[in-house]
Amino acid sequence: MKRSSGVRLCATAAVSALSLALVTGCSDEGSKGSGDGKGPDGKPAAKALSAAELRDLIVAKGEVPGYDVGAVPAGRAKPITTDGATCGSLARVLSGLPPTEAAAQTDRLATETRKKDPTDNATSLDDLADGKFEDALNKSMDRDVTTVSLSSYEGDGATQALKAVSDAVKACSGGFSGEQAGTEVKFTKVAEEKPSGSGDASVAFSATSESDGETAPLHAEVVRHGNTVASYFTMNIGAMMTKKAYVVSPEVVKAQSAKLK
Repeated sequence: MKRSSGVRLCATAAVSALSLALVTGCSDEGSKGSGDGKGPDGKPAAKALSAAELRDLIVAKGEVPGYDVGAVPAGRAKPITTDGATCGSLARVLSGLPPTEAAAQTDRLATETRKKDPTDNATSLDDLADGKFEDALNKSMDRDVTTVSLSSYEGDGATQALKAVSDAVKACSGGFSGEQAGTEVKFTKVAEEKPSGSGDASVAFSATSESDGETAPLHAEVVRHGNTVASYFTMNIGAMMTKKAYVVSPEVVKAQSAKLK
C-alpha cells in the first residue's frame, strides 16, 4: 500500500513529539542548603520536604481513574535549554522539570488508557486503506500523556518559582527558542490559560511548537501547595496531528491535588 506523504509526516512528527513528552532532568534530587533558616519577615522559614517524602505524596498506580501511572522512562532526552534566563522556567516545565531549582523533587508519568478501536483488529497497518490507516494512527495516539513533577522549596522558594512562571508567560508571549539534545526547539507563541484553581496559587499556559512549518500546542500548569510545587506537562500526539483541542489532564491534577491537601 502506498501511504500519503501527510501520513508519513504525521508519523515522523509523532515520534519527535513523543521524545519531547518524555523529557526530564534527574529525578528524586536530594535536599540542598537552606541558608540561615529564617524567612524575609524574620519568622522560621518553611522547611522543604525530602525526596522520600515527595515520593509518598506523588500520584501512584491506581490513584488516577482512566490513567496508568508509573515511573518516567529512564531512556529520556535531555532538557530544553534556552540562551537567556527569561523563558528558562517555561523550558524547564516543558521538560518535565520544576520551574526553578528545588531542594528536592520527584516525578511520575500518567498515560491515559483507552479502549482499542475496532480497526486495531487488522492484521497490520498495510491491510488498511489510506484513509483508514491515517484514522487508526490518529486514534491510537489520541491519549493524554502527562508528566507530573513534585518539588519542594525552602522559605519562599515555592512562591518565587510560581512567580517565575507567571512572569515568563507574559515576557515570552512572542515565543522563544532553545535546544534539546543538540536539536533546535522553537516555540512561536506562549499564552496564558485558565488554571484548575487547585492549591494556594496556580498558573497554566500553552506553548506552540513549530517544526518544518507545522505547529502544535503543548499544555502545562504549575500549582503551589504551601512550599511544594506540582508541575504538569501534557501532550496528546493524536490531538496535535488532527488539530483537536486538549488541555492539561484534569483527572491527573485532581488526583494529585487531593494527595497534597
